[in-house]
Formats: sequence, C-alpha cells, structure tokens
Amino acid sequence: MEIKEYIREYTARDIIKARNPSVVTIGGGTGMGEILRGLKKYTSRLTAIVTVGDDGGSSGRLREDTGMLPPGDIRNCILALADDESVMSSLFNYRFDSGELEGHNFGNLFLAAMNGISSDFYDAVKRTSDVLQIKGRVLPVTLGQMRLRAALENGHIISGESEIPKAAIREKSPVSRVFLEDDGLEPLDETVEAIMNAQIIVIGPGSLYTSLIPNLLVPGIQEAIRLSSAKKYYVGNLMTQPGETDGFSQADHLAAIARHTERDEMLFDTMIQNTGSLSQKLLDKYRTFGQEQVAPIDSWPGLTILSDDLISMQKMQIRHDADEAAKLLFEDYMKVKK
Repeated sequence: MEIKEYIREYTARDIIKARNPSVVTIGGGTGMGEILRGLKKYTSRLTAIVTVGDDGGSSGRLREDTGMLPPGDIRNCILALADDESVMSSLFNYRFDSGELEGHNFGNLFLAAMNGISSDFYDAVKRTSDVLQIKGRVLPVTLGQMRLRAALENGHIISGESEIPKAAIREKSPVSRVFLEDDGLEPLDETVEAIMNAQIIVIGPGSLYTSLIPNLLVPGIQEAIRLSSAKKYYVGNLMTQPGETDGFSQADHLAAIARHTERDEMLFDTMIQNTGSLSQKLLDKYRTFGQEQVAPIDSWPGLTILSDDLISMQKMQIRHDADEAAKLLFEDYMKVKK
C-alpha cells in the first residue's frame, strides 16, 4: 500500500472514531439511565459500568433469597440502551402489587431467571442485553458480593447501602466516608478494559455515596480511570438527597469524591453542571421531601466547568435533560478533537 493511501485510510478511521467515540459511563441509579438515553443518540459504542451494592427493595430481596448480585441498576441501564423502550420498558418496569411477588419488579425477576440458566451474573446481563437488542453494553463493576458500609460523623458505622441514608437522618449525623466491607473485591476484567480503551468517560449523575463513589472503591477502578487517555467528565446532580448530601453544593460533591480517591484528587477534567432554575412551586414541593437544588460553582482548581439549563420535567419529577447534557458533552469533546 502506498503511503498516501495509508494516510487516507488512517485519517478516515480516525474521523469515524471521533464521530462515534467509545464512551464509558460509571455510576448507577435513575440518573445514569437518563444520561445514557442522551448519549446513545451520539454514539453506538457505549458501555455502562454499574454498581452492584444495592441491598434494598426488590433487588435486595432477590440478593438475599438467591445470592445473586442486585439487578435493579443493571436493569435500568439495559432499558436505557434498548432500541425500542416503549413496550419493553413498561414490561421490565412493571411492579407486582399483590401476592408473594408484591414489590418485585418484572425486569429484576427476568434477570434472576436468566442468572439461573447462565454461567454467572455477567453472562446473564449479556444474554438479557441480547434479548432487548441494546445499543451498547452493560457491565457490573465487579462480580463479587459488594457490600457497602459508612462511617457517620458521630463515629457510628452503618452496614448496608439502603441503611446509610436512613441512619444519617435518624442520628442527625452526616456521612463522613463510605467503604467496602470486603476491600479485596476484584473488578470485572471487561470493566477495566473498557475504561482503559475509552475515549470519553462519564461519571454521574447519581447518589453520591451509594451509586457513584462505591464504583471508585473497587480496587483497580481508580487506577484504570487515572491511566486512561480518555476525556473525563463528571455530571453534577440536580438536587440534594436526604441522608446523603443535605445542604451540599457542587463543590461539596467534588470534595467528597476527591476525599474517596487514593490521592485525594479529581479523577476527571471537566464538570457539567446545571445552572437552570426551578419554580418556587417545585422548590416547595421538593423541600417537603427534604431536598434542595444543588448550588452551582464558578470554578474549581484544574477543572473545566460547563454550565447550562439541564432541567427536564417528567411527570412533575425533576430529571436531567439528557439530550442537552449529551449535546454539551459532545460539543466540548469535538472541540478538543479538532
């Protein structure tokens, strides 16, 4: 092959990669699903890395009854990446309201059944993803039994993800730090590989102490993020969460994440935050649940801050405007690539 032809082919491949970059998201919960819905409109090379520390609700019951890893956050991400969410979303989100199945979610039961006929939980997630023909892939951060503990500022140690915010509220003592019961957990190999090969890494949004930080506590994950040459983004939360981030600004969220890293550092280089405002009626409504809008910041050492109105209303619930957040992210990424 002549050198000019090789250069043309190499440049073409580079353009395709820039326009359809490999994106890894890290987190869990509803917020991560929302962001995935926006990102999948810009790239088909998506990998969602999800925490598996949940021990409450349907996921917690299945975890206790069967010994499987909690399926709830995994289910949310699979649905977010599905090509056709309409019917399947309704089916997989259907929650039984009576009998022995009361409180269980069909999607969680489906993953439990798939887990029963698969070699391991990761295989069950892959096979479920194939059934829904998702755009991308979903990976548990570890296949080990991830159990979360927290130290409150009053010195009390709390065990179990679902108990942490309850205890903080009950004892009127904020969370000081969270840690894993087993500090010898190993990350899934495919998870580390995905992070290392990513062109874009997105952390958040999600519950700070129970969805985001737990992923960073799994040995090897922080190092993989640090060593990855990807452009790294943190998407800030819209609202505070009772028992986790009461009174927190975006600065407090950043400080908490840095405090849980091995080097007390920022693992990302760009933050996306909301600067849109809410009506007084909505603010009053959320205050009845103990929530406030997270105050934005103007600057943070070494961090680029991208701000916009990122609020979307869905059935009188505040959610991230996934399309706007993804647009902001990819516009910034393409500026860097030019």
